[in-house]
Amino acid sequence: MTYLDYAATAPMLPEVIEAMQAAERRLFANASALHTPGHLAMNEIDHTRELLAKLINAEPEEIIFTSGASESNNTVIRTFEGCQIETSPLEHHSIIEAAKMYTGDKLPKLYSYMLANNELGEILDLPDIDRGEYSSSGLFEAKNEWGKPLVTERRKAYLHSDLTQALGKIPIDIKALGLDYATFSAHKIGGPIGVGALYVRKGVPFRPLIVGGNQENKRRGGTYNTVGIVGFGTALERVLKDQTWKSYDTEVRRLRDHLAKRILAEIPGSSLNTDIKSGASLPNILNVSFRAAEGESIQLYLDAEGIIVSTGSACAAGDTKPSHVLMAKTGDAEVAHSSIRFSFGLDNTMEDIDRVMDVLPGVINRLQQISTIAADNSR
Repeated sequence: MTYLDYAATAPMLPEVIEAMQAAERRLFANASALHTPGHLAMNEIDHTRELLAKLINAEPEEIIFTSGASESNNTVIRTFEGCQIETSPLEHHSIIEAAKMYTGDKLPKLYSYMLANNELGEILDLPDIDRGEYSSSGLFEAKNEWGKPLVTERRKAYLHSDLTQALGKIPIDIKALGLDYATFSAHKIGGPIGVGALYVRKGVPFRPLIVGGNQENKRRGGTYNTVGIVGFGTALERVLKDQTWKSYDTEVRRLRDHLAKRILAEIPGSSLNTDIKSGASLPNILNVSFRAAEGESIQLYLDAEGIIVSTGSACAAGDTKPSHVLMAKTGDAEVAHSSIRFSFGLDNTMEDIDRVMDVLPGVINRLQQISTIAADNSR
């Protein structure tokens, strides 16, 4: 199998699997318990918290563990229920749909902009928000279900960024980015599915999405997924030890750019949706459109040959609508429907590129011929 869908999920690292298997045997107790087995489990959880904080230049107590990026995104958006929430049409569905549900006209405004897009790999400019003070009449008072204030702030706006695709691929400095909130997911860096994290800067408004427990300092109820968090920590150790963003910037970028060059040279009607020339894109994502060839058909033909790619966000699989990201960028439904996303990991090699190019030109030619025949028969 030639796996080129790392942006959807990276296969679990061998050391992650080993660490989780050991944790299942050793860390069986509830991490919230006061007895020794509970303390042992909590120690491992806090170790992962420290690792992520170190990687992104945050404080450990600013890290909250969640079930993944979608939960983290929903938590931030719901914190600002009834307030002005501004986001972009390029965001993940968990941001766009939540913002539609919770946005209002009460102050203050939350900006939620991803740093790196999951379909195009584009690295985006975060908004330069006004962080001045409101008048006292414009004070924001987030309230919990019992009507008691949670946090009172005098800042004009707050900034959240979904860093799910950026983690491990480019350097991240939360403070330099000026973020109040940030979202992460373990399975994008070789950790397990079902574990994520949310960065919440000290002193900013916060409203739990899941209540009913004292876990995470009452910020996220529910029994800890100790084994999953241990796996997340092991993946973070790999990122920190190898400084993986350096390899992505060199070896992985070289693979991505080589595939792009060959596609443009060898496949008529191909065009790039990812900007690979300016450097303003993640080094591991390549989004390409093929004129008169439908994206899902390309994906299925490649899958039959053991080449695994996607047509965009894996979370939108099964949705027959064109990619909302490509529609926002191009406004062209044909381009959106004919796109394929190749996404690379550290295990990919130049042989994988050769394998793709042994198969892809024939697949595109076959689909283009079918499309031409269908167009001729419709006349």
